[in-house]
Amino acid sequence: MDDPLTKFPGYSLRRAASAAGAELAARLAELDLRQTDASALLLIGANPDITASALGRQLDIQRANMVPLLKRLEAAGLVERHAIDGKSQGLVLTAKGADARAKALAVIEHFEGQLLARVPEEHRDHLLPALNALWLGES
Repeated sequence: MDDPLTKFPGYSLRRAASAAGAELAARLAELDLRQTDASALLLIGANPDITASALGRQLDIQRANMVPLLKRLEAAGLVERHAIDGKSQGLVLTAKGADARAKALAVIEHFEGQLLARVPEEHRDHLLPALNALWLGES
């Protein structure tokens, strides 16, 4: 079938993101994690005491959606909160959360390596800068 849609970068990008996301989601599910869970664990691990609002901004998650995400992570014993000043609470990984983060990172790094291997070698060095230019405005 002739597919005129594949000539549109946005369409191809959406299809690629959808396929990659589904594949990564299946791999993370084996760890009983969602992609947002893993992303949150990676960011909290790299930024101890990050606030929920800063985490939400970084992940581009609305406040209403952050509540169930953090409840899920706290209920699983992966994250805990503690006071960082008079009014703010910081998020930190528990020992169980640090272990889950390490396992998720290993899955993600392995997946990303396989994903990059699908890209022709001559384009690999340019792929990430090109993608970042689309959403971060970097060139």
